[in-house]
Amino acid sequence: MEYRKLGNSGLTVSEISLGNWITHGAQVEDGIAEACVRTALDAGITTFDTADVYSNTKAESVLGQALKDIRRESIELCTKVCHPTGTGHNDRGLSRKHIMEACNGSLRRLQTDYIDVYYAHRYDYNTPLEETFLAFSDLVRQGKVHYIGVSEWNADQIARGAALAKELHIPFIASQPQYSMLWRVIEQEVVPASDQAGLGQITWSPLAQGILSGKYAPNAALPTGSRAAAEAGAPFFNKLAGQWLREDVLTAVQQLVPLAKEIGLTLPQLAVAWVLQHTYVSSVIIGASRPEQVLENVKASGVKLDPAIMTRIDEILNPWIERDPTKTG
Repeated sequence: MEYRKLGNSGLTVSEISLGNWITHGAQVEDGIAEACVRTALDAGITTFDTADVYSNTKAESVLGQALKDIRRESIELCTKVCHPTGTGHNDRGLSRKHIMEACNGSLRRLQTDYIDVYYAHRYDYNTPLEETFLAFSDLVRQGKVHYIGVSEWNADQIARGAALAKELHIPFIASQPQYSMLWRVIEQEVVPASDQAGLGQITWSPLAQGILSGKYAPNAALPTGSRAAAEAGAPFFNKLAGQWLREDVLTAVQQLVPLAKEIGLTLPQLAVAWVLQHTYVSSVIIGASRPEQVLENVKASGVKLDPAIMTRIDEILNPWIERDPTKTG
């Protein structure tokens, strides 16, 4: 495992982070989830990502239990606030009330005294940005949060947040967007705005919701037990991956398999390594439903891809790459 600084901060993170969206507290039994966490630690992963909304708060509880005996100073523990975590009208958003209450809830579930990076999970159009960042500022000064980040904010929102963070003297250091060979909407606007603000990217879905795993063959039924088979028809999954579950796209993805073998990688390893070739990326979040998946993906850390390989990937996927910056968030 190799490590990188997060943006312009002094915080070091592992090139591979372990996230638990969809898996812990839902698709994966708690014992297997803990085994994945232990495997990640053994492999050198120190950065762990979750959110209060994942599995309706249970994902945080599972992760907190798995990490409770680990030396707290040896890991970077990250979570998020914004999405609904209850039925009340204040159980959502980035109001001061919800941020303060959500942070305390996350700390309890994670069994920790502080959060390393606390993300605004989405932009809240119904709350003044000044209110949101003042609440974050107070959490930082209380010692409950060390650094602030945002997830799926566009360039203008990042710039406005950075100005407030500078005014309030709080460490705003991270952007967490979706990013993969197929989904590149951050490149034109979000990355330059983040660089200007000193934010590093901790990206999610390097396999494009499994499309870049290679397990979906063109003109074939969806594999039993796959995420696509489980979530086919679900609006959120359709929005993220449905556009690529087509014969032409899947045929192109299969052309990447021999390319990966040519350089001694599996297709998932190539997909993760591709993201890590970009210097503005500090870490890539992977998910895992089995410890073996963690072991496979961590092998992408430290891989250096020849520019010719990067060019060939672009040539194969180019017709289906999404680059529209307006699709951020």
